[in-house]
Order: sequence, then C-alpha cells, then structure tokens
Amino acid sequence: MAPAVHQVLATLGYGDAIGNEVLGIQRVLRGAGYESEIFVQTADPRLEHLTQDYRDLNDASHPDNILIHHFSIGSRASRMAYALPDRMVLVYHNITPPEYFVDINKELVRLCFRGRRELALYKTRCDLALGDSEYNRQELDALGFSPTGVLDVVPGFDHLGGPGDFTFAGAYDDDWVNLLFVGRVIPNKRIEDVIRFFHAYKTYFNPRSRLLLVGAHSGFERYLSLLHNFIARIGAKDVHLVGHVTNEELVAYYELADVFVCASEHEGFCVPLIESFHMGVPVIAYAATAVPSTMDGAGILFTDKDPMHVAGLINAIVDDQGLADRIVEGQYGALDRLAAKDFAGTLLRHVENVLAAPRREHPAVAFDFWDQVDRAEQYDEIKAYRPSAFLALPPEPR
Repeated sequence: MAPAVHQVLATLGYGDAIGNEVLGIQRVLRGAGYESEIFVQTADPRLEHLTQDYRDLNDASHPDNILIHHFSIGSRASRMAYALPDRMVLVYHNITPPEYFVDINKELVRLCFRGRRELALYKTRCDLALGDSEYNRQELDALGFSPTGVLDVVPGFDHLGGPGDFTFAGAYDDDWVNLLFVGRVIPNKRIEDVIRFFHAYKTYFNPRSRLLLVGAHSGFERYLSLLHNFIARIGAKDVHLVGHVTNEELVAYYELADVFVCASEHEGFCVPLIESFHMGVPVIAYAATAVPSTMDGAGILFTDKDPMHVAGLINAIVDDQGLADRIVEGQYGALDRLAAKDFAGTLLRHVENVLAAPRREHPAVAFDFWDQVDRAEQYDEIKAYRPSAFLALPPEPR
C-alpha cells in the first residue's frame, strides 16, 4: 500500500490564506493518488465536513506515512503530531510576535509566545521544514532547521471569479476615490497607520475620498474600539470599517478600489496583496517582513511611514492614470511569475524527496514530555515577570 500523506493543523479557517493552501494541498495529493485527510483541532462550520478530529490521527498514523504539519501557533494538534511515528514535513506560516497583542488579546499573547517557543522543538522532529515564503524559510534557517525549502503560496482566485455583490458596496460606487485595505482587524496590520495615511490624503489632496477597511474583527473587539476612538480623536471622516464580507462582496470592494494601501508590520505572505494584483488594483505597501518578496518587484513599496509622504504616493497614482496602468501591468507580471512556480509540482517533489530519503530517528518522547514543556514555560514566565518568586522556588532535582 502506498503511504498516505495527511495534514494536521490547529484550525481550518474559511477564506483565509492557510485554509486555502491546506485545501489546495489536499487536491494536489489526491490528484496524484495519495490518500490524504485533514486533521484539525477546530474548523469553520462551513468546512467541518472536510476535516477529521485531530484525536483520530492516532488511528490513521503509520511510520511510512508523511504528516504535513502546518505550524502557525502552538496547539494540542501540534503536540499530537510531534509524538506520532510518521515522517513529518513542517510547513511554517510564521507566528506574529506576541507583543502586538499585549492589552488587546491576552490569550493570543500566550498562544503566540508558546508557539514561538514550541517551534524550536521540531528541529529534530521533522524530515523537511518548508516556509510558505522565502522570508519564512529564512526564519527556519535562523532557528537551526535543516533541510529547509519553500512551498510558495500560489493563491487560487476562484473565490473572486464570480460577479460582485454590490448590495452594500454600491453605496460607494460614485466619483469619489476609494482607498482599500483587506485583512483581519488585528494590531500587526497597523490599521491605525492606514487611517493616518488616508486622513492626510483626504485633508491635503482630495476631500472627495474615503477609506474602506474590509475584514473580520472577531476576538479583537478591543482593538476595533481603539480604532474608533482614534478616528474620532484625529477627526478623520469617511472611514468605513466594513467587517467580514462574502466572496461576492469582496469582489465588489476590489472593483470599486482605486488604490490598495497596506501598512502591516508583520506578514508571513499577505494574500490580499496578490488578490489586489489579480483584480487590477494598484498597491502601495509598507516594506516589512515578507511583503517585499510577496510583491516581487511590483506595486509601490515605502519605508517611510510619514503620513504626508504616503499620501503623496497615493495622490501620484490617483492623479496619473498612465502611472496607475504601468503599476497594474507590473503587478500582472508578478502574478505570471508566481503562477510559473508550479505549486503542484513543487509539493509533489518535496513529498517524493522525503519518501526517498533515509528516515530520521524519531526523538524520544517521554510520557510526561509536554507536561515538562509547560512547566519550563511557566518557570520562564515567573523568572521574567516575578524574579524574586523565581529565586524562591526550590532547586530542581538532579
């Protein structure tokens, strides 16, 4: 019997970059004749029928199988994967530094902190570690993973292929300039900076303009409230926090956009940039983390977050249709280069290379291994935040 190639991850989200990649990987693997299931801890209700509970992975496990482990945060599913005998290909989607969520989402601070700590433990566990961007691969290299490679995110655009739903977006279909950002309303996206840029543009260049912020904010209501307070404090007008939308509504917002503006400070890839390329929207983005490699020489990158500087860039594009057309043409070229990377062929070569390579010795897993990890992390937190209490702890037995 041919080995199976299953996937495991903490959660399968609807319409997000990781979720779309996981489903794409499964299509490629099944098309190549591999048995392939998706094991998760949680899933969006719209996708649950495509998944199995991670606790059932033990029954599907076999030393000859490959387990593609999508690592984006520490989870019980990850710990199950670690302890199983299957060969492992780790796909790293990056973990947002926890400091972005301090005073915003206490639980996410903890999960991101533990996830980054937990990642290092997989250096001796996985047969191959892949970043879904060159930026993420370099982070794996820096942590000591070997061998490493890249499985580029090559987003599908089927979800943007239908007609747009203008039921709500139609209110913005006029002769005003529409600036757009698409992405979850979370602190690392620096949405307050996008608002600053827009406010400068509207105040000093074009009063007939608006900002459309499209993306879910569930779990980040405190950040959303801070944004509303910020908008009121600086007196920004015509800022619309649209919230989560359907694919058809997303098409409508892209079709109405004149410029896509991104100020994010931490991205593992940033799929909305590529969606904007596909939809013919000129992109201006802050050159941080994976954003430059994702844009691949296309669009406009900036390194100076001075609002007047960015507002001037926006104005240059809006006022010069020829410039906007040249930017869009360059973005289409980047899309062609991305499509040529052959996602399916690259994935299958990685799988075949792991199957052909000598098996790595599985690190020993003590019965209380993860209890020990939890205890070590608790000690580290006490040491960092309550050093006197840490010093008062009894010495560990030798």
